[in-house]
Amino acid sequence: MQTNSKFTNSLTNPTGVTLLILLTCGLGAIALSFLNIKQINPFLSSFIITGALGYIVVPQLQRIKASQIIQEDGPATHLKKAGTPTMGGIFFIPTAIIIGLIFTNFSSNAIAVALVTFAYAFIGWVDDWQILRKKTNLGLTAKQKLALQILFAVLFCVWMASSQPPEITSVILPFNIILPLGFFFWFLATFVIVAESNATNLTDGVDGLAGGTSAIAFLGIGILVSNTHPDLLIFSLAISGACLGFVLHNRNKASVFMGDTGSLALGASLSAIGILSQNLWALFIISLLFFLESISVIAQVTYYKATKDENGKGKRLLKMAPIHHHLELSGWTETQIVGIFYLINTILILITIYSY
Repeated sequence: MQTNSKFTNSLTNPTGVTLLILLTCGLGAIALSFLNIKQINPFLSSFIITGALGYIVVPQLQRIKASQIIQEDGPATHLKKAGTPTMGGIFFIPTAIIIGLIFTNFSSNAIAVALVTFAYAFIGWVDDWQILRKKTNLGLTAKQKLALQILFAVLFCVWMASSQPPEITSVILPFNIILPLGFFFWFLATFVIVAESNATNLTDGVDGLAGGTSAIAFLGIGILVSNTHPDLLIFSLAISGACLGFVLHNRNKASVFMGDTGSLALGASLSAIGILSQNLWALFIISLLFFLESISVIAQVTYYKATKDENGKGKRLLKMAPIHHHLELSGWTETQIVGIFYLINTILILITIYSY
C-alpha cells in the first residue's frame, strides 16, 4: 500500500525531474508519430547542445551575480528563489537560431524568423540587464518595450509584404477554409507578434512552465507546417529542442530562469512562424494557454479599476495574476501547475494537428 501511495503522489504532485522525463517522452512520442528520424535531427541537436551549454553558462551567470530580483508582491513561496540567476535566454535562444539556420541552409524564411527571434531576445536582454544593473524590477519602461516590439514586428511585416505572394494575407482555417484579410492582415500580424511575445513573457513565472509549454507549442506548429514549409519545420524543431534543453536546468527547483531574453523571443518566434505559414488560427489554438495567461492579467486589472471605491481601492477577480499565481495561492504546487499546463498544451497541439 505504501508503494501505491508513493506512485499516486508522484502523479498528483510530481517532482521537477518526473515532469522533465514525461515532457521528453511526450515530445519524442509525438515527433516520431508524425516525423521521421532524419527530420527530428534539429530537435535532437538543439536539445543536446543547449543542455550541455547550460552546465557551462549557468555557473558563469552565478559567478557574475546575474540574480533574479524577486517581486515582494508575488507569491511568498517565490522569495526563496532569490539568488537564482536569470537571463538564461542568452544560451538557448542563440543555440536554436544557429541550429535552425544551419539545418535550413539559411533559407530566406528561416533568416527572417531568426532575425525576429533575435530582435525580441535583444529587447529582453536590454530589459534584463537594466534590471540587474539597477537591482530593481524596473528595466525598460512599458512604453519603451512596446515601441521596440511594434518596430520589429512592423519590419517583419514589411519584409513579408515585399517578398511573399499576395496570398500571404489570407488565413487558412480548419477544413481548408480560406479567409482573405487584405490590408487588415498587416495590422493583425503586428498585433499578434507583439501580443504573443508578451503572452509567453507572462507565462514565465513558474519553474519549467514557459520552457516546457513552448517546447510543446513549437513542436506542434512545426508538424503542422511540415508539408508546406519544411524550412519552418526545421526552425520550429530547433527551438523546441532548445527549450527542452533549457528545461533541463529550469525544472523545479530551477538553477536558472530564462528572463525576458528568452520569454519575449519565444513568443515572437512562434507567432512569426504561424503568420509566415498562414496558420494564424492554428497559432491561436496552440497558444491558448499563453492567451489565457494574458487574459487573466487583463481581466484582473480591468476588474480592479472598475470596482474602485471612493478611496481608490478596487476588488480582485483572482487572488493574483497571471492565473498560474492564482493557482499557487489556491494551494497548487508549482509542479502540479506545470504538469497540468503541459498536458493541456499537448492536447491543444494534437487537436490542431488533426484539424488540418
